[in-house]
Amino acid sequence: MNSWQATFEDLGQPLAQTTFVVVDLETSGGSPKVGAGITEIGAVKIRGGEIIGTFQTMVNPETPIPAFITVLTGITDAMLIAAPKIAEAFPTFLEFVGSESETVLVAHNAPFDIGFLKAAATTLKYPWPKFTVIDTARLARQVLAKDEVLNCKLSTLAVFFNATTSPTHRALDDARATVDVLHGLIERLGSFGVTTLDELENYSSQITTAQRSKKHLAANIPNAAGVYIFRAKDGTALYVGTSRNLRSRVKSYFTAAETRRKMRDAIALTDRIDVIVCPTILEAQIRELRLIQSQRPKFNRRSTKQESAFWVKFTSENFPRLTTVRSSKTLKDDEGWCGPFKGSYQAQLAIDAVHELLPIRQCKPKITVRSMKSASSCALLDMNKCGAPCIGQQSGDSYSELTTTAITFLRESAQPVITHHESRMNELALNEMFEEAADIRNRLSSFVSGAARAQRIRALTRVPELITALKFPDNAKWEFVLIRYGRLAGSALSNVAVPISQTIESLKLTSEVIQDDGQVLPASTYEEVEKLNMYLETPGIRLVEVSGQWSLPTFGAGKARAAQIQNRKSYETDNLWLAATQSANN
Repeated sequence: MNSWQATFEDLGQPLAQTTFVVVDLETSGGSPKVGAGITEIGAVKIRGGEIIGTFQTMVNPETPIPAFITVLTGITDAMLIAAPKIAEAFPTFLEFVGSESETVLVAHNAPFDIGFLKAAATTLKYPWPKFTVIDTARLARQVLAKDEVLNCKLSTLAVFFNATTSPTHRALDDARATVDVLHGLIERLGSFGVTTLDELENYSSQITTAQRSKKHLAANIPNAAGVYIFRAKDGTALYVGTSRNLRSRVKSYFTAAETRRKMRDAIALTDRIDVIVCPTILEAQIRELRLIQSQRPKFNRRSTKQESAFWVKFTSENFPRLTTVRSSKTLKDDEGWCGPFKGSYQAQLAIDAVHELLPIRQCKPKITVRSMKSASSCALLDMNKCGAPCIGQQSGDSYSELTTTAITFLRESAQPVITHHESRMNELALNEMFEEAADIRNRLSSFVSGAARAQRIRALTRVPELITALKFPDNAKWEFVLIRYGRLAGSALSNVAVPISQTIESLKLTSEVIQDDGQVLPASTYEEVEKLNMYLETPGIRLVEVSGQWSLPTFGAGKARAAQIQNRKSYETDNLWLAATQSANN
């Protein structure tokens, strides 16, 4: 037997002679830390591009399968009754995998699958072998360019590499699909000279020539909070970032710790690095947002297209209807609005949630006295989903009551919408109509999210001036922030030699002057307002001064949204809400 067959210590072991076991798990949801269990194990053993063995078993997790997992995977409680428990399945799986000296484990999003396997080993008191682990998701992010694939989900990569098996959220199918993805990635890596196991493991830790040759650009960066800007020869901004410690952060881009393909490409084009020192990290973050918005750096993806967000508003016409728009400048507070939404689909779902309760018209033609004479009603009248103002069957006053109620839902009390949809969801779930329940869930989730964001934005942008203070952990300094009409006007740090009252007065005098121009966002972008709202929720924040009124509706959507987020974090929410998270991750 050749020495490399017994150990991976030989740095020259060819990938073609390495045994890989590609594994995929299905689970009961969540994480092993909160009691979720493995429900299926699928694994494929490959060597030299050939499949030399497969392993598949269902596993009885000894707990009921959540409804959304059944919808996602098709695995039911009945299918698992006769299945072996993890105590029986796990040693069989380890035997199939083999020892750490002869096998490399592969998984897509490996921390998830390997995390469950390690948890099972701990529970069963098995020592977990020190397997070499390859994560195809991480590898794909390093190897494939953004213009090649939209994302690195298994389903996307399977199509890109023409996998012979399509992912189905079943363990063996997904493992087979991952095999084809792995082979595709290894073939791609061959063009980079990666042919051995050691080269594959260390591919992400290689420092590029550009990183090595341009390391001097980070030489004179100050040790302070602020913004850094990578610029090309012509001064064009390539990438904008922020850090509490500019020197440390910028230097990290020129080390093996920086593995992102886009940043290595940015470094290759960088001619100089500019920095803007800021008194507080919040000011640095806000400056970053503004610079990204104004300069549109090539290698920044976040915050570059704020104007492409969708909003929901009532139209300005007789018998107004709910519609989606792309600009916040078209919004008028007295007409009712909510958002922003990431896409038109989410915005339409929020509109559909309101239509579930109120028979607001959905047709687009303008209604006039003249149009009423020739118009005809649609099916919505027969379904009691519209009062047919288009044919004069509903008066303006009657219709106005509907729009007033809808505006109340958006601005003040979302509880009627929440109560109605949750009741309908529970009813459908009890009748095992999971797809229909998921549709209702999606509508409610979009409505609550959009209305909550709007209420928080509206509350802060109506405040002429707000000053906060935050004490540093060492109790030596205070951080002061001044916000005007939802825009950061200035920030400052206290100095032991200067009275705090004097620092605050100086901040007020030197901060940016903001005028309310009557717009929904009079002075900033929605991302800046949301960033400030998050900062204002920081533990330890104290209000120093508030000019005007800063408040949220008691029964608004924000309370429901906060409850949803908290429940998802603790995995104690209803399964239908968890389904939304699961769908987003897949």
